Amino acid sequence: MSLIELFILAVGLSMDAFAVSVCKGLSLGKIKAKHMCIAGAWFGGFQALMPLIGYFLGSFFAGMIEQYDHWVAFALLALIGGNMIKESFGKDEEVDSAMDVKSMLLLAIATSIDALAVGVTFAFLQVQIVPAVSFIGVVTFVLSAIGVKIGSLFGTKYKSKAELVGGIVLVLIGIKILLEGIGVIG
Repeated sequence: MSLIELFILAVGLSMDAFAVSVCKGLSLGKIKAKHMCIAGAWFGGFQALMPLIGYFLGSFFAGMIEQYDHWVAFALLALIGGNMIKESFGKDEEVDSAMDVKSMLLLAIATSIDALAVGVTFAFLQVQIVPAVSFIGVVTFVLSAIGVKIGSLFGTKYKSKAELVGGIVLVLIGIKILLEGIGVIG
């Protein structure tokens, strides 16, 4: 996986966290740099942790389904991306301004479940996991911190658009992996 592909994947994965961060920024009203760092740390940390867990889980099964790994990667990314696209057209969820451990832990887990599945695909694709998850974590940290600031300035106007773009990106990456796996593109 090239650095550009990894960046695009990281941006796609971080869109849920970005959208929630936008809502946090809206509900906080006047924000401080610490709010941006708290959101970035929680979301970035879990976006790095979950693919790592998924990678180790996927490593156990990679050898058994190696000839079908591109289909599995495609299915997982299409499912995750499709779900994000569907959610972008749904009713907006309420997000309060709480930045306590309980609130942020639940949101960080909820926004990083798809990253767990991506970690499984990393195992099938034999991606170098430590640099990949570090990069994903940093990208998510930055976008989440920016999301809090944007939320304080613009509100929820861009939340559904962020989820839509993230979902489309993940589906397109899945299609690319599938086409490479079946030999349509090199």
